[in-house]
Amino acid sequence: SSLRTSPAYPMARYVEVMYHIMHQTPLQLQALLLLSLIILLLHLATTSKQAKAKRLPPSPPALPIIGHLHLVGDLPHVSLRSLSRTHAADGLMLLHLGSVPNLVVSSPRAAQAVMRTNDHLFASRPPSRIADALLYGWSSDIAFSPYGEHWRQARRLVTTHLFTVKKVQSFRIARQQEVKVVISRIREAAAASVAVDLGEVVNTYANDVVCRAVSGKFFGAEGRNKMFRELIEANSALVGGFHMEDYFPRLAKVRLLSRFVRNNAETAHKRWDELLEAIIRDHEKNPMHHGRENGVDEQGESDFIDVLLSVRQEFHGITRDHIKAILMVSN
Repeated sequence: SSLRTSPAYPMARYVEVMYHIMHQTPLQLQALLLLSLIILLLHLATTSKQAKAKRLPPSPPALPIIGHLHLVGDLPHVSLRSLSRTHAADGLMLLHLGSVPNLVVSSPRAAQAVMRTNDHLFASRPPSRIADALLYGWSSDIAFSPYGEHWRQARRLVTTHLFTVKKVQSFRIARQQEVKVVISRIREAAAASVAVDLGEVVNTYANDVVCRAVSGKFFGAEGRNKMFRELIEANSALVGGFHMEDYFPRLAKVRLLSRFVRNNAETAHKRWDELLEAIIRDHEKNPMHHGRENGVDEQGESDFIDVLLSVRQEFHGITRDHIKAILMVSN
């Protein structure tokens, strides 16, 4: 059992398998396998020297090419917790997911060092080709934009005008109306002795509340609320899916591998752009839009689009596409 937990165990096992194969195969295959073994040894030696030179955090034994991907499993949070208990000295552990190094933080002290002491070093996300295709460039919104002046302006816009306590309270009537719709649906289903899918009901309620917050009274026109729901689900599948390029960046040069996913992202982007452009134009054409202050009319009605249109002059460099990107991420 001590051998199996040793960092040298994967190499010992590999050499053992190679030995058995080389005594049962032709000379050419033996030469090929010997070459692969030499390459593997050179890779491990180089990796070991780099780790010592950079004083990297501890790391469990890895496999060539895929690194620690095989250790993550279907429940990453459970796997990372188990690995951290064994390998994370001082709450830090290094995992190579494919060719990309990832720092796993598992203690309050380490989290404070990362998120407070060195927060400016960890503030940016790595570039995402899916976000680049789905949004208006991967640096146009607030979720994927790298840390810098644009990110600071977008964050200030969102925190001071969109997600304030006053703004959340202004959606109270909309939430109450949508709750009444949900209760009515459940009552009708009960009267007809029909089963109710609560997951679908709650999902629809949350979607409609968010849509009303984003686009106000225009959210239900021409079935836009249903389109919002479809596009939100498409976003979740695209951004949350497994993409080879995220773990093996060099594969980005082989465009055939990502063409299908990128085409899906570009299709979703086109639908988002058409939907948001139509809603923005409706707001601009609405006579009540003119004369509003900070997106609020005399009846106290407001939504994200009105707010963003009314304050964009205050934030230099915020374009129409930036507004659409912020609205997409808000959904």
